[in-house]
Amino acid sequence: MAHSSHKLFFLLLAIFYSHTSAVNSYNASTTLQSNLSSLRSFCITTPYPQVCFNSLSISINISPSINSYLVQSLEVAISETTKLSNIFQNVGHSNIIEKQRGAVQDCRELHQSTLASLKRSLSGIRSSNSMSIVDARAYLSAAVTNKNTCLEGLDSASGPMKPALVKSVINTYKHVSNSLSVLQKSETGTPGDQKNDQPLMNAPKWLSSRNQGTFQDMEEYNPNEVLVVSADGSGNFTTITEAINFAPSNSTDKTLIHVKKGTYEENVEIPSYKTNIVMQGDGSDVTVITGNRSFGWTTFRSATLGEPFLPLSDFSAISDFSCTGYLLARTVSGDGFLARDIAIENSAGRKHQAVALRVNADLTAFYRCKINGYQDTLYVHSFRQFYRECDISGTIDFIFGNAAVILQDCNIISRKPLPGQFTVITAQSRDSPDVDTGISIQNCSIIATPDLYSNSSSFKSYLGRPWRNYSRTVYLESFIDAFIDPKGWIEWNNDNKRSDTLYYGEYDNYGPGSTTDSRVQWLGYHLMDYGDAYNFTVSQFINADDWLDTTLVPYDNGV
Repeated sequence: MAHSSHKLFFLLLAIFYSHTSAVNSYNASTTLQSNLSSLRSFCITTPYPQVCFNSLSISINISPSINSYLVQSLEVAISETTKLSNIFQNVGHSNIIEKQRGAVQDCRELHQSTLASLKRSLSGIRSSNSMSIVDARAYLSAAVTNKNTCLEGLDSASGPMKPALVKSVINTYKHVSNSLSVLQKSETGTPGDQKNDQPLMNAPKWLSSRNQGTFQDMEEYNPNEVLVVSADGSGNFTTITEAINFAPSNSTDKTLIHVKKGTYEENVEIPSYKTNIVMQGDGSDVTVITGNRSFGWTTFRSATLGEPFLPLSDFSAISDFSCTGYLLARTVSGDGFLARDIAIENSAGRKHQAVALRVNADLTAFYRCKINGYQDTLYVHSFRQFYRECDISGTIDFIFGNAAVILQDCNIISRKPLPGQFTVITAQSRDSPDVDTGISIQNCSIIATPDLYSNSSSFKSYLGRPWRNYSRTVYLESFIDAFIDPKGWIEWNNDNKRSDTLYYGEYDNYGPGSTTDSRVQWLGYHLMDYGDAYNFTVSQFINADDWLDTTLVPYDNGV
């Protein structure tokens, strides 16, 4: 009898555990299905829903959060970008033929920059104290921009590897675009639409406080701490490139380079690891950096002076009306670059795109500089940039790119183009609503050279045209002279499809060319109110409160 009761006990125990296991298995399966369903709903609003789902379902959590989605998305994007970078490192001349010099090198540098942006974003998110969401958005917006720049250079290439390279670039950057989209969601809530009130990151200090006065007050430097460039041999170096090479790498302190009066014929590149460079001339009329790269070079690589955002990069100009590029004079890639009282020019002439200055570095400022060229003069490629009291001249698309950039108190000067051409000031290239970029022109003077004024009946002139679908440009409180066509803006190559998705705006401008009665009737064109305009000011658009104060460059904070 006892033996029989024991058998019954164990039988009941087995039935209980079997039932419990089945219940647990059922609950786990139900939870997994619920999480996957939630993930599908979450991903449907990203630019590439299936790519999002495939990436995030690899390690679906028991209780997924928007932060876990963001981390996973960035990790996959880093993995895919690393693979892409390795592919470009191994590309040889035999399997890709460049019609414009530097196309493959551009892609190598751009993808390395993307990789650095992704890693910085992920590091900040994980540490929760090294940067703000705004910083991560700036990094990822710049990363998305790199895709188009690489593809523009590859467009003119040929060879058996080209189709595979183009496909790899497009597929890799789907992960980057999705990461930016997920980051945007992190500011509004979790996948369940519960408010996420905890910031992912805190804003960093850009420069150490002991260096905050050095940009404006060069005389306060110890002479032994200043690198002096003089064309006549009286300084430490005779070329700017030599001084850049000598400057410390990855410095958290400012390095002052005093460029004495003279004309410096060189294409200057400031790599990403040359951070916090301060370049000060003796005046934009007497300290001149000049180059003449144009046809035969990619736009990205044609610059006279170049500043890449995170990794090394250089300037280039772009080809006729297409913003696909030839040559620049200067490129800037090192974060925290400052320049004052210097002229930067590309002297290649009117015939082709030729960049004078390309900037793809974060937190950069230019004060009392002259930036002169014709087509594609100033390439505001990416990241956050500020220009104050600068003279910027050109003909076609002469302020172009996808940075978050503000120009204040500048003279923006349209020059006479070639016969049959028109002049257009801006060509902004934002191609996604998730990207926080645009060109804000505030308190500036929109004027023309005398030869354009005298021939204004033969050449139409415009404020801007949309290089990409979500192009965004605003003019605030600026003087607009009479040479600007009454319609104000023009389509991109007669394509009006972008007029609904772009954002072009004007607020409180004045002068004979500011009348808006005959402006374009586009859905994306706006007569802005105060609130609209305030969104494009220094404090709101480029978050200058965290970094611009340290430069001692003057600025207006509002409207």
